[in-house]
Parts: sequence; structure tokens; C-alpha cells
Amino acid sequence: MDAECLECMSCVQPVLSAAEEESCGEGDDEIVDNETGGLQQDQLPETLQLWGDEKDIICDIEPPLKPKAWVPTVYACFDKEQYWFAGYQITIQESIEGYAGVVWHAAKAVCHYLEENREELNLKNKKVLELGSGTGLVSIVACILGAEVTATDLPDCLGNLRYNLSRNTKGKSLLHKPEVRELVWGQDLEANFPKSSCLYDYILAADVVYHHMYPDELLETMKHLCQPGTELIWANKFRFNTDYDFLSRFNMLFETELLAEFPDLEVKIFKAKHKAG
Repeated sequence: MDAECLECMSCVQPVLSAAEEESCGEGDDEIVDNETGGLQQDQLPETLQLWGDEKDIICDIEPPLKPKAWVPTVYACFDKEQYWFAGYQITIQESIEGYAGVVWHAAKAVCHYLEENREELNLKNKKVLELGSGTGLVSIVACILGAEVTATDLPDCLGNLRYNLSRNTKGKSLLHKPEVRELVWGQDLEANFPKSSCLYDYILAADVVYHHMYPDELLETMKHLCQPGTELIWANKFRFNTDYDFLSRFNMLFETELLAEFPDLEVKIFKAKHKAG
């Protein structure tokens, strides 16, 4: 593990017991000061300013080869980040349970896009599923904007996801209460998300293509969920050649349109639709 990674890990708190999990993040609600990583603030939309350094730290850790059987989630608190989207302050508890435990730039870009285009992209009473929800920021914003949201991720990521969604939607006058469901890409898709009943207006995905070994399973899952009439909004920070390889394959399966681009952040947002035949 390199020095940059060790420095990042220096602020990690002790791992909580299962009984303490629900109270993680309660109490100290201070806003963490962020650096801007050298970005010119006046070049970014107001909502995107002061995001801080993205945690793009490459450690000598390989992603898990296969998801393990579900066990109760025990995670270590890492940081609390606070955002303001769609008229609400949103507090996100991060953790160190893997890539899904932190908020990535692409997720913030999607939230900004949904907020800025709320009239054109009207989510009120729309059925929305998010792939790889992670900390839940995108799902929370979609829910605030009136969508009926299903947030999904791997079994060991659901504890922190549920906590963040509950914390940021409880007590608010929202049209729909969000749902959290397990979704392992490429596995039991028709059994768990049958096409006959799981009809979604939008599929959201932010930074789901990052240093993982399952591009085929991800594409299979996207294709399964995107029925005629469904729109897929996918945002990604393009870091590696494999990201562009995935984009090429993505374009072969979907009718794709570039919605927005944030060059300073290397983030692109695409809209895709089911390609007939």
C-alpha cells in the first residue's frame, strides 16, 4: 500500500460491532472541509464546487472474485460528507467497505444533472432503479425529486446504503419511500427482476465501471433492465483504457447520446435506450 493510501487511512475509526452499526454517524455532524484538488472553482457549476479530492487511490487490493453469501454488515465509519441538492441538505455516511463506501465524482455529476434538468427530466412518480448505489446519494436525490426509487447493490454494501437512505428521507414529505434491494450483476436477473413486472422508466448508474472484473455481467444486467421505453442514464469518470473499451461495447448494445460532460472531472453522462433487434 503506497504512502497516499496510508495517509487516507489514517483517519479511519475503529470497526463497529453489529449492535453499534445503527448508531454509526450519529452525534457529530460537522461538515468535513474539502480541498479542491487544484480545480478552478470558477470553471465549475456552483453545485459542483468544493467537491474535494476524489478518493481515486489505487491500492494493492483486488476486487472480490465472487460475491460471498450474505452476512450482517459490520463497517467502519470513514467520513461524513454533506451536500445540498434539490433544496435539501444531504448527509452521507461513508465507510471503508470498498469502492461502494465512498461518494465518487460521477455520482455528484448525476445529482447535479438531475437537479438542473428537473423539468425536462421529470422524475415525479417515475419508477427508477439505480445500479451500484453505493452510499445512496443518487437514489436519495432521485427520491427527493419525486421518483419511486429502488436502490441496489451487492449484499455486503446494503447496510450503509439503507442507513443513508433512511437518514436522508425519513420525516420528509416525499411522494415515495425508497426501496433497497440486493442485485448481483448477471445473477438470477429474471427470477429477482422479472421483465413482466419490473418495468422501470429510468435506470441510473454512476461510476459502475471502475477497476472491476465483471463488464459482461454489468452489460447483461443493463440490457435485461432496459426494456423498450426505459432510459438508462450512465455517468462515469474515464480513467483507464478499459473504461473506453466498455463504452464501445455499450454503444453496440444501446442507442447512446452524450448528455453532459465535465472535462475537469473527466466525467461524461450518457443517455441510452434499448436498441431494437
